Amino acid sequence: MPPAVVPAARRGGCRTGRKLVPTCGVLWGVAPGAHTESRGASALAEFERKTGRTQAIYHAYHGGIRQLFPTPQEIAIARQHGRNRILFLNWKPESASWAAIARGDKRTDVFLDRLAVHIKKNFPEQFFLAVHHEGENDVRAKAGSGYTARDYAAMFRHVVARLRAHGVTNMVTVLVHMAYVPHATQSWFNDMYPGDNYVDWIGFDTYAYSDPGYGHGDFAEIFNRKIEISGKRSWPGFYTWALTRHPGKPLMIAEWGVWSSKRNTSYKVDFYRELGNEIRHFPKIHAMVQFETPHNQKGQDSSVDSTPAALQAYRKLGKLPIFQVAVTP
Repeated sequence: MPPAVVPAARRGGCRTGRKLVPTCGVLWGVAPGAHTESRGASALAEFERKTGRTQAIYHAYHGGIRQLFPTPQEIAIARQHGRNRILFLNWKPESASWAAIARGDKRTDVFLDRLAVHIKKNFPEQFFLAVHHEGENDVRAKAGSGYTARDYAAMFRHVVARLRAHGVTNMVTVLVHMAYVPHATQSWFNDMYPGDNYVDWIGFDTYAYSDPGYGHGDFAEIFNRKIEISGKRSWPGFYTWALTRHPGKPLMIAEWGVWSSKRNTSYKVDFYRELGNEIRHFPKIHAMVQFETPHNQKGQDSSVDSTPAALQAYRKLGKLPIFQVAVTP
């Protein structure tokens, strides 16, 4: 088991440092109102009201080549007086295949150049940028598909290099994987990595399920699930994998939540109560971003206030010293 993190309260105030890595503690954030019409500033305000604290990270999603980001609303969120926040902007390129983008697809490059001008003019603050999160879900392993794991890595490199070449030096790049073992055990999984020069942080999206089955268990089971398969590829767990293959990269849980169940309402409460202690056994995790939705595509609910007891436990969790990190320039 890795050594435990020393609580922030014992070491003085925690703040963001180079590449937004905290000097101590864990950044606490949210993607509020996901899969609803109220996502954005109103959803963030409601989430902070009910949870009783400011979120250090605001996670928003963009796709395609029409809308420039950060939007005026997102910029206002980052700069709200007395509530400095880090923007975590997630962009999914959809104008061409990964392979075509990597080769310099004209429409995508035009957008990237416009995006660079927009960012330089309107938002000099550091921000997280994820390029096509959970890419493994869209990998087509057949050569020539345009969507192989290597195509993904090449696309990621092209996007980052193009923005940097046009002066976007304030983005902190995040490679976001699904914490889904059947994908991670594919022979092509490690080919998705764009390279250390293009990836600042590694993120994982992982969820706990209130009912027994896949995804049910404590925090260590959810985030660092190990699989031993006789005669096939085993899996050491995402945390262990990241420490082994990319030991120099800070880690974040880019999306997380606990899917509710009317049959097992106590599970979410217990998960929140125990997480504060369990996170200390994973000192390379420097950020956690709640994915807050009353219903995803499957109708599942990750709301932290699904029951009064759950909300109370989540509020206490968010007030622990380890999650108090000041967002500083």
